[in-house]
Amino acid sequence: MSDASTEAFAWTPHRFSGGVLVLDVCNSVILRHDAAKREDRFADQAALSAFAPAAQKLCAEQDLAARVQGASDIGRLFTLREAADAHFRACAKGSASRGDLADLLEATLPALRHAPPRSLESATAMSALRLLGLQEAERLKTCPACGALFLDKSKNRSRAWCDMAVCGNRAKARRFQAAHRAEH
Repeated sequence: MSDASTEAFAWTPHRFSGGVLVLDVCNSVILRHDAAKREDRFADQAALSAFAPAAQKLCAEQDLAARVQGASDIGRLFTLREAADAHFRACAKGSASRGDLADLLEATLPALRHAPPRSLESATAMSALRLLGLQEAERLKTCPACGALFLDKSKNRSRAWCDMAVCGNRAKARRFQAAHRAEH
């Protein structure tokens, strides 16, 4: 990753549209579904270090995020993130397996047992366990534009985008441009 892309990146409210800390951590891999454009923001130490202070301000799960001081073990965090992403993404598709759940639970144990209480791993593990306890898998969704995971907290479960101001507006603009081209 170039220094220019690192300087241009900022943890904005859009990056915390998952609804819970564990999904925001999963979404640190941007455009996960597109191998050509995929980018792991946690692979950049500066972006990883900036995540905790941004989460303290922007994460919906404030009681957990407010305590996070940073990551203590990158390998443990990455293992937890990937297991959580696999499980919750499968839940969003309606195809969760016991194996994915077992992998997630196995990844939470070291984070809870060995990570400092104020670490990103510990808070992410707690967030994952909370989300599992909600038993609202039908509220887990994947943004059709960017592939981000989010928890649909709307009353009628109709939320379609991770962030209407970003992904939703882009989709509306594309539809408008396509309709405008079709008219001419």
